[in-house]
Amino acid sequence: MALSHQGSNVTLDPASPQRFVNRELSWLAFNRRVIEEAQNRRQPLFERLRFLSISASNLDEFYMVRVAGLMGMVSAGVTTPSADGLSPAEQLAKVDKTARELIADQQRIWAILDRELRKEGVFVVTGEELQPRDRAFLETQFNEQIFPVLTPLAIDPAHPFPFIPNLGFTIALSLTNKRDSKDLSALIPVPPQLKRFVRLPDTDRKLARFIPLEHVIALYFDKLFPGHAVSGWGMFRILRDSDVEVEEEARIWCCCSSRF
Repeated sequence: MALSHQGSNVTLDPASPQRFVNRELSWLAFNRRVIEEAQNRRQPLFERLRFLSISASNLDEFYMVRVAGLMGMVSAGVTTPSADGLSPAEQLAKVDKTARELIADQQRIWAILDRELRKEGVFVVTGEELQPRDRAFLETQFNEQIFPVLTPLAIDPAHPFPFIPNLGFTIALSLTNKRDSKDLSALIPVPPQLKRFVRLPDTDRKLARFIPLEHVIALYFDKLFPGHAVSGWGMFRILRDSDVEVEEEARIWCCCSSRF
């Protein structure tokens, strides 16, 4: 006996693995529907932004739990296929491809939402968009609230790569010593107690302007690394296997946002 999909000429053998939808890919398809709500113009603008944020936190959890399980099976040499006929390694490859597409769509949708937010008077600005009065405000904020809790770290043979906590947000830099022209790599772990965005003052009550924390820190790299020129910088986050009780060394993934 064979099964056929309604409205389709495809016929499936009842014993075929193609009868099943892969569990991990099904979860990513669910998160795709969350992202689609961020594109639904029937939703209020801030609700669309909220759906986009939810899709990002969902993806974090997916990697810490579901992808961690697949990687554990691959590391253990498990090749037994799941009910849908895919081995753990094949599932990882499909998950990676699908997740990359989701992340690219998240960035594309954010660009659309950013334009629509600006039309409504809500701006997420970068260092290039700051006004002179913003600089004075941010310098006070940096000196009093941000600079005291930052710990810049050099990365070289004498200073090995430090431990980055799960979901840790870190700025990476390429530096050049102005005195001897030697290159140097450095990190700035961003403490979680700092707010992700800094609201800028504005005399127009119809406007709300925010600047990401990393762009504020970037304005003052010279205070953090005196005597060095910055040739490039970027941000990354670490995602670790959430099953830390039974794992001596947690597997990690890096989510990067380049500024180089």
